[in-house]
Parts: sequence; C-alpha cells; structure tokens
Amino acid sequence: MDFETIIGLEVHAQMLTDTKIFCNCSTKFGGAPNSHTCPVCLGMPGVLPVLNKKVVEYAMKMALATHCEINTSCEFARKNYFYPDLPKGYQISQYAYPLAEHGHVLLDINGEQKKIGITRIHMEEDAGKLVHDEHNPVSYVDLNRTGVPLIEIVSEPDMRSPEEAADYLKRLHEILVYLEICDGNMEEGSFRCDANVSIRPRGQKEYGTRTELKNMNSFRNVQRALEYEIKRQQYLVENGETVIQETRLWNDAQGVTHSMRSKEEAHDYRYFPDPDLVPIIVDDDWVQKIKQDLPELPMTKRERFIKDYQIPAYDAGVLTADKALAFYYEEVVRLCNKPKAASNWIMGDVMRFLNEDKRSIRDCPIKAASLADMIELIEAGSISGKMAKEIVEDMYKTGKSPQDIIKDKGLVQITDEGELIKTITSIIEAGQAQVAEYRTGKEKVFGFFVGQVMKATKGKANPRLVNELLKKMLAE
Repeated sequence: MDFETIIGLEVHAQMLTDTKIFCNCSTKFGGAPNSHTCPVCLGMPGVLPVLNKKVVEYAMKMALATHCEINTSCEFARKNYFYPDLPKGYQISQYAYPLAEHGHVLLDINGEQKKIGITRIHMEEDAGKLVHDEHNPVSYVDLNRTGVPLIEIVSEPDMRSPEEAADYLKRLHEILVYLEICDGNMEEGSFRCDANVSIRPRGQKEYGTRTELKNMNSFRNVQRALEYEIKRQQYLVENGETVIQETRLWNDAQGVTHSMRSKEEAHDYRYFPDPDLVPIIVDDDWVQKIKQDLPELPMTKRERFIKDYQIPAYDAGVLTADKALAFYYEEVVRLCNKPKAASNWIMGDVMRFLNEDKRSIRDCPIKAASLADMIELIEAGSISGKMAKEIVEDMYKTGKSPQDIIKDKGLVQITDEGELIKTITSIIEAGQAQVAEYRTGKEKVFGFFVGQVMKATKGKANPRLVNELLKKMLAE
C-alpha cells in the first residue's frame, strides 16, 4: 500500500531566565539535588506564585518571530495529575486561553517554501526529575527543575516526512537561540521534543491512529525515531494488525521504540483557572515594544547574505545557522571585503578545526581580524593558497596573527621577477630535453618546470607569476 505520513511536534523550550517562573530560585543547570528550591516551587501549603515578567516577554518574542497572533488576554490553569516529580499534584500551565495562536514556520523543501502551522504557544512550569538507581529498585526525586519556565510550541500536523520534522525542529531551535531566549541545549533538556505520528492510505482524508514518541535528545534521534515508527506502523497495517494509540519511548542504543503506556483518546487533566494568578493583559504598546527589540532572524539574514554578499544559498544556510557564526563571518567580510573567500575559509578549515575539538565559534582562537588579514595576504600575492593552509592551522593552534607566523617561519612569497627569472633560467638550462619536448607540443611537460621552480624556491614562489614567466621564457 502507498501510505502518507502525518507528523506533528510538541516542543518544550526552557526560557533563559536567571530565576524560575513563579519564584526567585535559580534556573542554573547542574546544582546539587534539591538545592535550587523554596516553599513556592516545592508546593508547600499557603505559598503564592508570583509571575516572572521576563518569561512572558520571552514567550512573546517567540510568538512574534513565528508569526503568531498574541491574544490580548491569557490566563494560567492548573493541569492536575499525580507523579512523584510534581510536588503540588498539579502543573501550572495554560489551556483554554494561551498566550499566542495561529503562527507558522517556513521550510525550504527542494527549493520551494512549505508552511508548517503552529497551533499555539503557551507558558508553563517544568516538573522535577526522577533519578533511577541502577543498583537498587529505588528512584530519587530532584526538584531543582520544578518551576523552571518553559514555553510549549505545538505544531499543526503538517509534516509529511521525518526529514521535514527534523528541518522544522532545526528552524525552531535556531530562532530560539537567535532570540537569546533559550540556549537550545538538548542534552541538558532545555530544548525537548515529543512527536505525534500516524499513517493513512494516500488519498484518505481521515487521520490514522497516532502514537506519541518521547525520549529523543537530538535532531538525528528525532528523525531516526520517526523513521522506525513509520515502518512499524506500516508493517502492522499491511499485516492486518491494529495501530494502538500509545506513548512510546525511543531507545537510541537499539534503534527501536518501546511501548511506555497506553494513551486515552482525551486526557482528563481537569484543567481549571489557577485562582492564585490573575489573567495577563497584553496591550498593543507592549507588543510593539517587544517587536522593536527583535533581532534580524535567521531566514531574513540568510536572504540578505545571498543578496548582499553574492554567496550561494548553501553557504548562507551554513553561515546563518548559528548567530555567532554569522556575526564572525560578517566581521571578516567587513575587514577584507572578500565574501566568497571568507565563506570558503570559515566553512572549510575554521569549522573543521572547531568540529574536531568540539568547540564553538565563540571559542575560536582565530580572530576575525586575523582571518581577514590572511585573506588579504593571499589576494595581494604575498602568500600562496598552499602556504595559507599551513598558516591558518598555526593561527588556530597559537592564536597568533598571520603576519607573526609568516615572519617566524619565513613564509613570505617570492614575487621579485628578477629573482624568479634567475631561478627559471637555470632550470631551463638544466632541462633542455624537456624544453625540446615542450616545444614540440607536449604541454604536459609544463608542469615539470612549475614543479622544479616551486622546489627550488621551497614553495615560496608566486604561482601566477611563475606560470607567466615560464610561458614567456619557454617560448623564446
């Protein structure tokens, strides 16, 4: 059978605030268990939550960046359920009246733009964390994460392949990081994703039974989990079996999903407005103020790079995927005015060094000014491309400027015509047999002379000038 895949994603992003959403406890990751807690986030009787205004403003930034409609009034609700890591017995979230709705993100699919709808963006508090003992049948509760501010971004079921889902997730991730409202660290759980996936015979309007996938901590794992789950559901349907609505966990080591729990058609969380928190009124002045503070977003920057710097779309996509990398590139171009050369060196050697060391561009030892200087030295003919490969590696290892490395290693390129003519003359005189071959039309011999000149000058001769002088002198 020919099946169509239906995918929707629920993304939780931790807001990059210093304190929690309803109290002054730290949101810093990695503290001793239960050290970032207080009576409010521990759910002690009689305590009252106080909303962190910055959380609302960060959520509004994401709403505006994803073309959502911000509601003039929204309110918090209590989502009631029992779990050991939820000390109050309910989670403060939003349900009937979320902050924002009806947005979208644009994806570039095979050169065409596809709109992925966003159903809603709402604010909520995070739950705690269970730590399972590997040696004993017990679990420990760490409540440091309880009350950490989150936004949940719920997509429409508009994605039709695991690749589209991974691409959508990357777009959300880069927007959040560009806005500087989330650090996007999937390993630490500050950017998390649950996926809803189903299949249906192509042409059928009704959705099939969906499963929810959890425990995916990387873009690659999201794609792999979806690929496996789609094949699993297809196998069931083709063999006359039924897809069960359930929550499944992704097992990265085995490359499969496992059933976690059955899932009812509708949750009975008994939502009701939180009586301790008043509705949030969002007026137009507040929205406009937030809108004015928005930075240039990734897609806009990508389009500008292509237009202003005349670089390929692929280059622009790589360079704008990280805000700090885009800034580094623009700084190099500002200093040397060689957009394509800058793109080549950054995407090539610089990023290779960083990836090998698992470092960010923020920690790059090669300063933008130094890379610009090196590109200018190549353009001026002071060093060859081959020399530059050696120089840029030393720049990365030492943090030195290209000028200092050239001076230390004596790598200045020979551009003196008189000096090169003397060298070429002696090589021609010693290679009369090759000269005769060249003059009978065997042009491949020309490479022999180039190699001899570069060998004699220890690779320091300017290749362009060597070629020009050799052609002239061999023709005489």
